[in-house]
Order: sequence, then structure tokens, then C-alpha cells
Amino acid sequence: MQPQYIIVHQQVAPYVAHIQLNRPSELNALNLQLMGELRDALKLLDSDDQVRAIVISGNDKAFAAGADIKQMAEKSAIDMLNIDQFSTWDTIKKTKKPIIAATSGFVLGGGCELAMLCDMIVASETTRFGQPEIKLGIMPGAGGTQRLTRAVGKALAMEMVLTGRMITATEALHAGLINKIVPVELYLQEAIKLASEVADMSPVAVKLAKEAVLKAFDSSLEEGLHFERKNFYLLFASQDQQEGMKAFTEKRKPVFKGK
Repeated sequence: MQPQYIIVHQQVAPYVAHIQLNRPSELNALNLQLMGELRDALKLLDSDDQVRAIVISGNDKAFAAGADIKQMAEKSAIDMLNIDQFSTWDTIKKTKKPIIAATSGFVLGGGCELAMLCDMIVASETTRFGQPEIKLGIMPGAGGTQRLTRAVGKALAMEMVLTGRMITATEALHAGLINKIVPVELYLQEAIKLASEVADMSPVAVKLAKEAVLKAFDSSLEEGLHFERKNFYLLFASQDQQEGMKAFTEKRKPVFKGK
């Protein structure tokens, strides 16, 4: 079946494939179907000998503005546990070929986590990164507390996670979160160029080198993700989660009570 929420371009350059997130009316919010389509596309591209590097983008306005809140707002902690949405993220993480995120506009919540799940990030000058889950009465659940801290350090990660503040592309570059900043009209082109440089290298060497770099994080990252995930599920038993998501869908300011 043809995917509904992504567009796959098989050869945008020699040995380079491009996946575009395609829910523009929802600012590419990451619902379960989109993430499933992304997972399946990456699995196919990972097994394709004609692909050596992969670019993931959204559009000029948003790479992805977060998870689909409407899909989660009424869920209980057990519902979230049973849905097990993060198994899709775990599969994406296993992609052996390098992935470059081409970002512009909003890169928030799950969108920021997806960008960090990629191996490199090329950002337009309009890009804004953030983990605003705290404003909904929850916290990052797809790696935001772990990968962001490893990328930018404790102080900035704490500020972003505990206040929901967005950072600019310039701040992200200085903090070590991204590789480069380019004008908005060039961000996809530059990401494809970077992917092409990788694709010019030995595919075996690239796979093993990527594996080696990621190994530097894995020993403690998995423990952190496990702890983060339990706390993420636990927050779905709180009144503040219900209030935060209800307020979001009703387009009003939430009233949190710390319960």
C-alpha cells in the first residue's frame, strides 16, 4: 500500500534516498501511522543495496511539531503501555545506514526526538528546537531527556525540558546539537549533499563506523531510556496530564494542580 503520511524519493542523488514527512496541515505531527510508515520505509531502504545514506525532512514550516496529542489525550497509563509506541522508535534506531535530518521551522517534542535519533542534522536558519512536553503535564518519552542531555549538556537540557523553551538554530549549533546552519532555501539540498559525501564512502566502513560512534552512548543510554519510559507512562495516571492535553485540544491555557 502507498504510504499516506510520508513520501519516499528513492534516488535524489547517487545512493541517497529521501523520506519526506507529509502531514502539513498538522505540522507533521507524529501519529502512530506516520511513525509506522517511516519505520517500514527505513527497513526497506536499509536492505536496499542502491541506498547508502538516507535524508529525512519535513517542510519549510515544520520538520515535526511533536507527537499527535489528540491521539494520546484520552489514553490511560495502561493504554500507553499496551500501545507500545516506542517499539517503532526502537526499530528505527536499529537502521544501519546513516540518516541525516534536514530540518526547518518547528522541531518540537517527538520531532526533536526524531531529529536526534538521526545521525546528523542540517538545519535551516528558521529552525527552532524544543521539548515542550512539560507544558502538557508530561515529559519527553522517546529519548528527549537522554539524547538531548548527551548532545547539549545538563544545564541546557534541564532548561529546555523543565521550561519547554525553544532554542534557535544558532544556539543548537553552539551547543553541539546540529552539524550546520544554512539558508532556508538550501537546507534540504545541503542535507542531500552531506548524505552524498557519506554515500561516497565504503558502505561497510560507514555501517561499522556508525555502529562504533553509537556504541559510545549505549552502555548508559539504555538504562536512562528505560527509566524515562516508565516515568512517561506513570504521568498518564496524573490529573495534570489530563488537564494539559484537554486544554491543548480546547485551545486554552491549562490549570495545573500538581496532582
